[in-house]
Amino acid sequence: MDNYSQMLAFVWATEHGNFSAAARANGLTPSAISKLITRLEDRLQVRLFQRGTRTLTLTEEGSAYLLSARAVINAMAEADSLAEAFPDRVSGSLRVHTMTTFAKHQILPWLPEFLATYPGLTVDVQVGPQYVDLFDQGLDVAIHSGSLPDSSRIARKIGESAWVTCASPEYLARRGTPAQPEDLLDHDCFNFGFHSAWNTWQFVDGEGEGAIITLPIAPKAVFGQGDLLREMALSGAGIVKLAQFHIGEDIRQGRLIPLLTEFSLPGKEPIYLIYSNRKHLSPRIRVFRDFLEKRLKDNPWG
Repeated sequence: MDNYSQMLAFVWATEHGNFSAAARANGLTPSAISKLITRLEDRLQVRLFQRGTRTLTLTEEGSAYLLSARAVINAMAEADSLAEAFPDRVSGSLRVHTMTTFAKHQILPWLPEFLATYPGLTVDVQVGPQYVDLFDQGLDVAIHSGSLPDSSRIARKIGESAWVTCASPEYLARRGTPAQPEDLLDHDCFNFGFHSAWNTWQFVDGEGEGAIITLPIAPKAVFGQGDLLREMALSGAGIVKLAQFHIGEDIRQGRLIPLLTEFSLPGKEPIYLIYSNRKHLSPRIRVFRDFLEKRLKDNPWG
């Protein structure tokens, strides 16, 4: 068991950045943490950290060992969870990657209840605008929308969301409401600042028997994060195109007005819960999935 204690001390030190913080968080002394890690390095015959005055930096060997150590610790936690029949005994660390706007508007509202339901579980929510396969680096779950690359991962559809062209009532009162998609070319529009299909503004041509037209939108400004686009629209600065799961409440409250709905493309963009291709889904992933799907069912954004 001493080997496992050494491994735990190493992971704690990595997560907290130094021995003192790791010790405080886990009810030990800094010297106890230091001794455990020294024994680990002696046993492995490698240096895992470059030790600074106040911080620790992983060596190349330390970075490689961290992946294996986390896998072992999570496996131990999963084994304990599988042996228990009660949900509140689900334990371990759950690492989630999703879009910033989805995390803010569709996960954070119920996350406190989820953590209270499973007090033995810790959650690490990482955000980014697009899907990146980080499962080999310890990721448990990803939540992303749109087309996904072919892979051996499991993608479970948990919902779908339309893209909505919209603006605030104040902007429309000042500049007028576009009647045709081409009218957008004479308006102030804002877009994402990175290469993405989300930057393509497409509509059904009302006079072309359903043909799709793509507008060459020249944005007045671009942003790397969807909430900044939302704030620009809410401020009355101009027109944006954002996901329904992001701005559904703004539309219900009348803060944003959908535009050109009769020209909208049919269908919606799928949203997927993605996890590794494993025969037995870990308890921590299973309870997170079930919690998420129930909340999305109870609180539709459309």
